[in-house]
Amino acid sequence: MFSIESLFQYNWQIRDEWFEILEPIAEIELFRERNAGIGSIMKTLFHIIDVEYSWIRAIKNEPDVTFDCEEYKDIKSMRTLSDKLRIEIKELLTNWSMDMEYEMVTPGWDDDFYFKGEILRHIIVHEIHHIGQLSIWSKEIGIPVISTSFIGKKLLQRN
Repeated sequence: MFSIESLFQYNWQIRDEWFEILEPIAEIELFRERNAGIGSIMKTLFHIIDVEYSWIRAIKNEPDVTFDCEEYKDIKSMRTLSDKLRIEIKELLTNWSMDMEYEMVTPGWDDDFYFKGEILRHIIVHEIHHIGQLSIWSKEIGIPVISTSFIGKKLLQRN
């Protein structure tokens, strides 16, 4: 597994841990508007998934797919969306080659050109940023914070 793929695996593992710990939390807390971020825990989780998939579609030179945040009313439906989209993302990562790093793409929502490699790195950092917000909010509602340590997650395995 190359390093970019391990960082996606890291983000997904952390995201899955958040789904697990947030599932029993009252809906009112999940949808409560908060300072910073996208506004609520549910909106932030949706945003992470949506942005990841939109950029992957851009890398693949495929049109963006629009999802309606209102259709995902609970953690279980959010997790289902994440798992479904992850299949396509894993396929891209499995077939990634270093030759693709500097290929240029223009996403459908932008006029600028970006390197595919820089987009992958942006996706990773974007999620890590929002995971920090979830950590702060989890303290506010009195639930444990998910460990974000890369060490010990056994993500760098030799084939």
